[in-house]
Formats: sequence, C-alpha cells, structure tokens
Amino acid sequence: MPGKSVTGIGILGLGVIGSRVARILSEQPTALTQHIKDDLEIVSVLVKDLQKHRSFPPPGVKITDDPEIILNHPDIQLIIEVMGGENPTVDYIKQAITAGKHVITANKEVIAKHGPDLLILARAFGTEVRFEAAVGAGLPILRSLQEDLLANDISSIHAIINGTTNYILTKMAHENLDFDSALRQAQELGFAETNPDNDVHGLDASYKLAILAMLAFHSKVEASDIYYEGITNLKVQDFEYAHELGYEIKLLAIAKKKGHTIQLRVHPTLVTQQSALANINGVNNAIQIQGDLVGSVVYSGEGAGSQSTASAILGDLISITKNQKINKARIPLNALSESDQISYISKKRFKIQPISELITRYYLRLNVADRVGVLAQIATVMGDHNISLASVIQKDADTKTNSAELVIATHPALEVELQAALQQLKTLGSVKEINNVIRVNPD
Repeated sequence: MPGKSVTGIGILGLGVIGSRVARILSEQPTALTQHIKDDLEIVSVLVKDLQKHRSFPPPGVKITDDPEIILNHPDIQLIIEVMGGENPTVDYIKQAITAGKHVITANKEVIAKHGPDLLILARAFGTEVRFEAAVGAGLPILRSLQEDLLANDISSIHAIINGTTNYILTKMAHENLDFDSALRQAQELGFAETNPDNDVHGLDASYKLAILAMLAFHSKVEASDIYYEGITNLKVQDFEYAHELGYEIKLLAIAKKKGHTIQLRVHPTLVTQQSALANINGVNNAIQIQGDLVGSVVYSGEGAGSQSTASAILGDLISITKNQKINKARIPLNALSESDQISYISKKRFKIQPISELITRYYLRLNVADRVGVLAQIATVMGDHNISLASVIQKDADTKTNSAELVIATHPALEVELQAALQQLKTLGSVKEINNVIRVNPD
C-alpha cells in the first residue's frame, strides 16, 4: 500500500500567530488531520532574528532569516504568511505564487492593496491565495461572501471589525475610562500593539472594509477609496450624552451600494441601543450583511487573537488541500471560467461616492458662551445650510469660564453643508469650541 504524500509548509513569521499555527500543525490534532489525507510537514520558518530564544518550533524544523530558502524550496508546496506589513511581504507572496506555491495570509493590508493582482497572478500559475483570516479572524465572513451569500444582491455592510478599538470604546462607555487609560489597559492585556496608530486612527478597519466590499459587491475596490476617521477625539462625556440620547458609540465600517455607486467609510458612529451592533463589546467583532434574499444576517465573535486567527488559517489550509485533491489540473476551483469570481476584480468598478455627498444625521458637542441668544444664533447658521435641529441638551453652565456645553442632534443633512456650517460656527464669538462631531446610524 503506497504511503501518504506529504504537503510541505513554509511559514513566514513566527510571532504570536505564527507560533500558534506552527504549534497546532506540529501537534497534528484529530480535528485537523481527519480532513486532510496528506501528511503535513513544516519544512522551514522565516524569522527576523535568529539569535532570539524560542521554545518553538520543535527540532527538525529549519529556522532561517533568508526568505529565498523558503520561497524557492522544492519540498514546500504551501506558504503561510503571518509577517504583517505591506513590504517586503507582497513581494514574497508574488514570488511564492510564481514558484507554484499556494499562499495563505492573514495580511489585510496586502489583500486590500494588492488582492486582485495577487488573485489574477495565482490563477495564471495554477495556485491559490486564501485570506479568510484577514477580516474578523475566526469569523467565516469571507467564505460566506464567496459561497453562502453568492446568490444575494448585497446592498450594505455595517461592521465592527477592529477588536482593539472596540475594547477601548467599551471601557470608555461602561467604565468611564478616558482614551489614554483604556488604550494603556488594552496594551497591557495584549489587545493593542505597542504602536496602535493603524487601529486607533481607523486604517486597519479601512483595509478590512475594502476586502469586504470587494467580495460583497463583486467590484474592484482600492484601499484609497475608503474614507476613514479614528477614535482619538472621543471623550467620556460623548458616551454619557450618547447614552442620554439612546445610543452607543462604535467605530463602524460601512459599505452601501445604490445603483452603480458605492459608499465606503469608517468612523465613530452613534448606533441605537436596540441595534444588533450596539451590544458588541470588548474585542468582539460583528459584521451585519443586508442581502435581497437572505435579509439581514449578523456574524459575530472574537475578532482578534492567535486562536481565532489560527482557526481561519487552518480552515484555508484544509480547503486548499481538498481542492487540489479533486482538481487534478491544479487550477483553483474558484477560477475555472471567465464568469467566475475572479473576473469581477479586474473588470468591474463602481463609482465611489465622496464623503461630501453623504446624507446622514449628526451629533455635535459644542462649548459655547453662557448667554441669551446663543442657541438661536447656532440654529440660524444651521438653517442657512439646510440643517434642522432634532434635539438639544444643555447642562449647567461653568460659572468660572462663563461657558456651557451644548449637545445638538440634527435631522438628516448633507455632509458638505454640515462642514460648511461648522466653519461658519467657528466664526461666531459665542461658539468657543467645536469639541466633537459624530455621524449617526441609521442615517
């Protein structure tokens, strides 16, 4: 009886996620091996520092700081990329593809910026590129968009897709921690990077939204198409006022399609406390999809961490090995015809709606002079820009500064008009500071 064939694996990166994946592969748990007929063997692992002490991987696995050893190794058929960053990672992935190797990556930046090109390249070389772990870690959202929801015309996505910021916002909302304290706590617990800029400024979520929109709308989406804002301007009092108005504040990633136009944005958002996303707390993620057939569906769960990310990576590994067993031509099953899912990435492109054309409701927190007629002045300016006030909250004035905090909720208004009104408000002597402006969902 012939012995089992061996699938040789190369891993690029041995950080927290890389170590977790390597450990699971070396232990060969039944939950993994029962789905794979081949033996899996880690042939080599790429690291930055050869001198760093590591308790893993086990003896027999070659550790190298030379990517060429892995990318050109004849016994490696599959590359797992968990290095992160755009460069030189994207070049390593391209080199692996052209060498005939399959690639699994958790790199949302690379897929958001280069995904279509990588998929086309993989098709040409008869290999697969899988990236389920790039969005939502263990949530099977990308596979669902490519398979389970494929019959649907998807009109919108509303998502909480950054665990770091959701943890920070949860602490600010429910424990009255300020931003810096909540971030520090997230870092101490390993939920935030030492340099959290991509997370707290909304860039990480924008990469993930680009991937979701590409798959949901079957259209090429550039990372630069996404309008994004971060959470660094939020204060504890914003959460207090939001609660008083019946809302929670979330960093929401929103994609909407209407006709031949799509809207793509990431920013802090007031969401009603009764909504599906309002109670997604801590490092959890949630992605709400609206389809014409399925209606509204929500995928939720832990969106960060080595365990859930490893789950997605190994799920991709199982899919690739199954595909290659039944597809003798070594052409990915999702790339067999011109009408398949590959074609949209290069042939279809929706018009991107600029943020200036957005129509939504707004929350404004202002510091104003405590004197008669101020609200009337503000209402006049807003009215001049076709913005009507839905409600106003004013707390007791600060007698030391002779000022008061004023919170305004508007009816739906055009973004460009709102921005013009804000510029005009800054010229009023009665408006000392515009502390915050937050968009509201639903629009």
